[in-house]
Amino acid sequence: MPTIPGYPDDIFTDEVLLDPHEHYRALRELGSLIWLEAHQIYAVPRYAEARTVLSDAKTFCSGQGVGLNEVANNFGAGLTTMMSDGEKHTYLRGIMMHGFTPRALRNMRIDVEALATNRVAELAEQGSFDAVTDLARALPLAVVPDLLGWPAGRRQQLLEWAAASFDFLGPPNDRATRAAAKTRVMIESAEKMIRFAEQAIADGEALPGSLGAAMHEADKRGQLGPQQVPLLVFDYIGPSLDTTISAIGSAVWLLGTHPDQWTALKADPSLIPNVFNEVVRLESPVRLLSRVASTATSVGGYDLDAGSRLIVLYASANRDDRHFERPEAFDIARRNAGEHVGFGYGIHACAGQGLARLLSHAVLKALITQVDTIELGGAVRGLNNLINAFESLPVTVHATRPHRPQ
Repeated sequence: MPTIPGYPDDIFTDEVLLDPHEHYRALRELGSLIWLEAHQIYAVPRYAEARTVLSDAKTFCSGQGVGLNEVANNFGAGLTTMMSDGEKHTYLRGIMMHGFTPRALRNMRIDVEALATNRVAELAEQGSFDAVTDLARALPLAVVPDLLGWPAGRRQQLLEWAAASFDFLGPPNDRATRAAAKTRVMIESAEKMIRFAEQAIADGEALPGSLGAAMHEADKRGQLGPQQVPLLVFDYIGPSLDTTISAIGSAVWLLGTHPDQWTALKADPSLIPNVFNEVVRLESPVRLLSRVASTATSVGGYDLDAGSRLIVLYASANRDDRHFERPEAFDIARRNAGEHVGFGYGIHACAGQGLARLLSHAVLKALITQVDTIELGGAVRGLNNLINAFESLPVTVHATRPHRPQ
């Protein structure tokens, strides 16, 4: 078998995280399986092999953790949907899908679209605003905590904790150390969140019919261990908030930087679902997650020993020209945009992606009906080991017509 090629650069420095695609292209050119020398871990940068690994949850397991450091992996291994396998994963995912079923999401659609319409109307009348803080974060924060049953008035730290949950899964890198011992802060935030969630749910503050209440009932029936209830809350918040915020912010940025595509979307609103897929393909909300080979196997013609940990580079796979024609282009009519792996793939695909679609579709619909043009200010990307999102995105919009929310 051929020797696995090595790559020397650290792909988690600030500079790379802000613009990783030159490195991802280099990794794809090297081969289908790469040894990352700076992190002592294998990486899968190409689409075909990434999808193969994600499809085979038995060979490439998640139960030993999906992060890049042992502290994070030991923290939730076997206890969450992200970090479990087999029947345990099926059971936990069944609980986690509470509120995410197609029927539940259909029942939410009218209310979500009204929220989006009113929020965009307010911002369009305002003229200038931050598309991240005022729009991309505002809508998920108005919906996700209620689905979870998070107590009213206790929601300010959810965004901080959601981001920390993904940052915590990255390597214990120099960036974390330079940023005032970020790894320690993330661990403390995670522990604080778990204690908070456990107390809130145990005190019966979770809303009736919510995911939090369902988990508490499962705990009382002995179907969950006491540690699992807060960990599943932790497991739910990050993907539900961060993937949606990333998708909405990236959609505004891409449409603002591609006025021809914005014009095409306004002319044909039926493209909204494909626009969402193309946004997720090009600006993957989650950069990567890891898996562990449960047995000796091969990836792309390279041997891999049992117990080897490898990271699947979603953001690289989604720009692989072996699968996507002109992969760097933003094309809202792209024929195979829906084949992205931006939310993972297979049984471990992001449980919150249906909600992300619902909220993002509603925002896009509200924008194209109420806004003529989008002018971007100075965009600022966030720094997170795993999440790709904007921290700030100033915009000025010109409204289609005056519209005051009801």
